[in-house]
Amino acid sequence: MTDLTQYSDRLVRSASGVVWTTQESVSISYPAEGNDLCFEVEDSSFWFKHRNALIVESVRAHPPSGPLFDIGGGNGFVAAGLQAAGFDVVLVEPGESGVLNARSRGLNTVVHSTLGGAGFYSNSLPAASLFDVLEHIEDDRLLLMSIHRSLVPSGRLYISVPAHRWLWSSADDYAGHYRRYSRRSLSTALTDSGFEVEYVSYIFRALPLPILMLRTLPWRLGLSSKDTGGSIKRQLVNKGTFVDKLTNLLLSGEVRNIAKRSRMRFGASLLAVAKRR
Repeated sequence: MTDLTQYSDRLVRSASGVVWTTQESVSISYPAEGNDLCFEVEDSSFWFKHRNALIVESVRAHPPSGPLFDIGGGNGFVAAGLQAAGFDVVLVEPGESGVLNARSRGLNTVVHSTLGGAGFYSNSLPAASLFDVLEHIEDDRLLLMSIHRSLVPSGRLYISVPAHRWLWSSADDYAGHYRRYSRRSLSTALTDSGFEVEYVSYIFRALPLPILMLRTLPWRLGLSSKDTGGSIKRQLVNKGTFVDKLTNLLLSGEVRNIAKRSRMRFGASLLAVAKRR
């Protein structure tokens, strides 16, 4: 359990000692039921499990110098995976349902707040992460610069985002995305915000074609209905079918590539590690 008094004077520890809170109330560009929807499928979804495996290897390959603050970490699925891998993780999540779900996963330290509301001191955080968060922020550079100020010199930022504007569909609209990124646009956003990019790679190499055929083209041609929480849930759940098994096989080499710091040139998402200059 991390003592957060060394990082902020705004946070108050709950009676349980696990959750820290602030008085701030905020709105976020994320479906109201988003955390609960993800909580229902995270443990059975190949997408969430594979992303966790990639994230853990990227953090092992570029280790933090202290506690890693997972900003906007939802239900704590990634934070729990990192904690199980031996890393000291602090979940920072504004959604109440996400905080409750994260507690049920046994996380040691949870902050119920946004980054701004938590009031972390400048030059204090050893490391931070934004896993599929930045695309939900209208002014992405403002958030990146805020994290930059909060990090210690050479403190690391771990980040994942959806890739390729040409894969946009109603699923992005439903999720509250403002953009999808290319390797160049993500690297530019990071360097413009004062970071040095140490590693950036596409991930989920097997998914662009299925997303294009099953989501993007039907949406552009007006042949698909509007995406809802139920339809997204059906797409994420691992049904044990031949297609799921083939997808897992195609993705299996990505974990080894991340561990070796090899960069992949194509995929449906991006994973990056940067440090404060």
